[in-house]
Amino acid sequence: MAEASAVAPNAELLDWPKKDNRRFLHVVYRVGDLDRTIEFYTECFGMKLLRKRDVPEEKYSNAFLGFGPETSNFVVELTYNYGVSSYDIGTGFGHFAISTQDVSKMVETVRAKGGNVTREPGPVKGGNSVIAFVKDPDGYAFELIQRGPTPEPLCQVMLRTGDLDRAIKFYEKALGMRLLRRIERPEYKYTIGMMGYAEEYETIVLELTYNYGVTEYTKGNAYAQIAIGTDDVYKSGEVVKIVNQELGGKITREAGPLPGLGTKIVSFLDPDGWKTVLVDNKDFLKELE
Repeated sequence: MAEASAVAPNAELLDWPKKDNRRFLHVVYRVGDLDRTIEFYTECFGMKLLRKRDVPEEKYSNAFLGFGPETSNFVVELTYNYGVSSYDIGTGFGHFAISTQDVSKMVETVRAKGGNVTREPGPVKGGNSVIAFVKDPDGYAFELIQRGPTPEPLCQVMLRTGDLDRAIKFYEKALGMRLLRRIERPEYKYTIGMMGYAEEYETIVLELTYNYGVTEYTKGNAYAQIAIGTDDVYKSGEVVKIVNQELGGKITREAGPLPGLGTKIVSFLDPDGWKTVLVDNKDFLKELE
């Protein structure tokens, strides 16, 4: 009887992520010159500077940029730490992606502004989609994808994983995401899993990539984390703990309010060491006020 009563609460708890009101909020990473990156993203990509804050007592500044308001769109949160001009991106982080109706035009804008074009516009190998790759001033890669109009042009964050099946299970169970698409490319020795809360043409997706035979990657100190909204950080944190026991990863900050800010969060690592922060939805909206 004791075993049955222990299983039931866990089963009910593990259903929570699929019922929860979840949305990708922002991705956090570090840059060596905040104004330089803001200029590049606004002029080359067409992003808007949504807000900026300076925290001198902690010796850092933030800027939030995206293609729409934070109340509805996924945005980038850039962090500048006083006196630090460069970071190691590592081998695990892949790229961000932006959809545009004219890849060639965006590439030429990037080139004219001194950006680094690493792949000229053209169809993907084995497909018809037109893409290009460019790098921002800090060396972060951006895939430019030619598509029709979309409510969310900032459409992908790609991270590499050492075990794709395990990673897919983790994001399904711990975060309530769906596997939207699995892409097998044996001729190029990689497999991709597209994970998200809505179809990839409608919103941001997490692109998990497994390269055959590679089980570990370096994280560097540039890329930080993804933030996702939740209606209950405490319940969500308990789910993550259960999934950590099964698949790996760990809680890095217990659920609760942030000192001085009051916003409730819980943060954790996935089995590959990638960090996610779950943020209380109501508290997040209060922050934006």
